[in-house]
Amino acid sequence: MAIHEETSLLHWNYFLALETDVERMARFVEFSGNNFGAYSIEMAHLFLAAASEVDVVAKLLCSLVGPEANPSNIEQYRTILRQHLQELENSPVTIPRYGLSLEPWSNWQRDETPDWWRDHNKVKHQRGEHFQLANLQNVLNAMGGLFLLILHYYRLVDGRRIEPPPSLFTPSSDLAIVAPSVGGRMALFFK
Repeated sequence: MAIHEETSLLHWNYFLALETDVERMARFVEFSGNNFGAYSIEMAHLFLAAASEVDVVAKLLCSLVGPEANPSNIEQYRTILRQHLQELENSPVTIPRYGLSLEPWSNWQRDETPDWWRDHNKVKHQRGEHFQLANLQNVLNAMGGLFLLILHYYRLVDGRRIEPPPSLFTPSSDLAIVAPSVGGRMALFFK
């Protein structure tokens, strides 16, 4: 029996694995404003993993839109991505199941690093002093930021669709929609 292999969407698959962990966490911590300050080891794990992947995907996205640049930090990513993907800073991500709307890159409108990214660096480098910053609010924003970067990356790389669609996070309908594909499977289609 033969096995045929196509190129997999590595970063999308990693996002989906993280999203599954975030979704599982909702069984223990309600996703509401009252709990945004809740923190834990699991949240630290998800926060650091999501922010680390943001770094990886932001660099890849920069290499697509500005191949001559060689950015190495969030400030440089901001400069390049704002030139080529200005809509990123205004893009909302929703979590309809919990009635949440996030704008993880909105600090870029003021030429600032996202709060969640600054908090990530504090948790990463001074965890003993800043462990409480590994909280629900930062996890959701880091995941939302990663979600948007990955969508823009695959929109530029392939431009058609992503399967399977996310189960928790939803992009703005200006960027993509979730709908059935040929054969009835659900997929995320780019605009």
